[in-house]
Amino acid sequence: MKKLFYAGIIGFILFEIANVYFIMPMPGGSQEISSIDLAYTLHHWRWVFRGLGALLLLVGAKSAFARQKWLPTAALLLLGGIIYTTNFFMAADSMFYQPQTLHLKNAADNSVEKDRLVIGVVHEGQAKAYPIQYLGYHHQVRDSIGHQPIMVTYCTVCRTGRVFEPIVNGKVEDFRLVGMDHFNAMFEDQTTKSWWRQATGEAIAGTLKGHQLPEFPFVQTTLDKWIELYPHTYIMQPDQHFQVEYDSMRTYEKGRLKGTLTRKDTASWQKKSWVVGVETGAANKAYDWNLLQKERILYDVLDNKPIVVVLSRDSSSFVVLERTHRDQLFTLKNDTLISGNNQYNFLGINIQGDGNDLKKMAAYQEYWHSWQAFHPQ
Repeated sequence: MKKLFYAGIIGFILFEIANVYFIMPMPGGSQEISSIDLAYTLHHWRWVFRGLGALLLLVGAKSAFARQKWLPTAALLLLGGIIYTTNFFMAADSMFYQPQTLHLKNAADNSVEKDRLVIGVVHEGQAKAYPIQYLGYHHQVRDSIGHQPIMVTYCTVCRTGRVFEPIVNGKVEDFRLVGMDHFNAMFEDQTTKSWWRQATGEAIAGTLKGHQLPEFPFVQTTLDKWIELYPHTYIMQPDQHFQVEYDSMRTYEKGRLKGTLTRKDTASWQKKSWVVGVETGAANKAYDWNLLQKERILYDVLDNKPIVVVLSRDSSSFVVLERTHRDQLFTLKNDTLISGNNQYNFLGINIQGDGNDLKKMAAYQEYWHSWQAFHPQ
C-alpha cells in the first residue's frame, strides 16, 4: 500500500510536467518534436489522469504515514509545489492576458510612438492599427471593425502577425492561449476545446482538426506610415495594467532583444533571420529581409502571377503587390510607385493615370524557422 502512495506521487509529478512540457518551450527540444497528439490527449484527459493519481495517494496514504510522517509529508509538499508551478506559473494563460479594457484613439489623441510597428486593418471605410509591442504580450486582441468581429494575433517566438475572423461553426467563438507547437502560439476554442495554430489559423488537434479560421487581410507598417495612408485611423492604446510587460517588449520590433526565442540573427537564412513570406494559391515563397533592405524592390513571378515586394523608406513597412504584367517595373519615389504614366500609393492604389489598382498579396514578416516549419514546400 505504501508503494501505491509513492507511485501516485511519482505518476502525478510526471503527468503535471508532461502536461506542460509538450506545449511550452522547454529544455530538451520539446518544441522540435511532433507531439501535438500526445499533448492534446494529456490535456484533454487531464482530470482522469489526476483522478487516478489522487486515488493511488488515498489508497496508500494510511500505510505511508503509519511509520513516519516527514517523508510522505515532504512528498506531498513537493507534489503541491509542482502542481502550483505548472498550472499557475508555467501555463500560457497564466502568463499572458488579453487587455482588461481595449482603448482606441484617433491619430490626434494617440499616445503611441509613431515609429512603432502596427498590424493595420481596413474594412467598410474604417481603419484600425494595433501596435505589435502590445500584441506581442497579449498574443490576441479581440475587436470589431465595420461590424465585423476580428481576432488580431501575434506570436513573438515566430514573429508572426495574423488577423482572423473568430468564426467557428457559423458563430463567434472565444479563444484562450493554451501553449505552443513548433514554437507557434496555440489557441483553444471555448466550445469544442480544439487547438488552433496561430501562424495558419488551422485546427491541429481536437474535434475540429483540419478546419480553418477565415483570415482577415492586414498589413504590417510603422504607425507613421499607417497614419499617412489612413489619417482617420483608430489606434490601440496601452492598457496600464500591463505597462511592465509592454516595457519588456520595447526593443523587440527592432530585433534588439537578446533572448534565445526572440532575438534576431543578422545573417541571412539562419533560424532567427527575418523573411517576408508570400502566399498565393497553392504556392508560397520566402524573401530574404537583408536583400529587401538592400534592393528596396524585388520582382518575381509566383504561381504564374508577377509580383513586386516593396520596402518603405522607413525600412520597416513592406507590401507585396501583384503587377499588371511581367514586364511592369517601378520607380520608388517617397513611397510612391511610378510605372509609366501610372502612380500608385504604397498599398498599390492608383493615384494618377488610367490603370487599375494593384492587388495586394498576403504577405508576412516572419522568422525563417517559422515560415520554413509551416510552409515546407
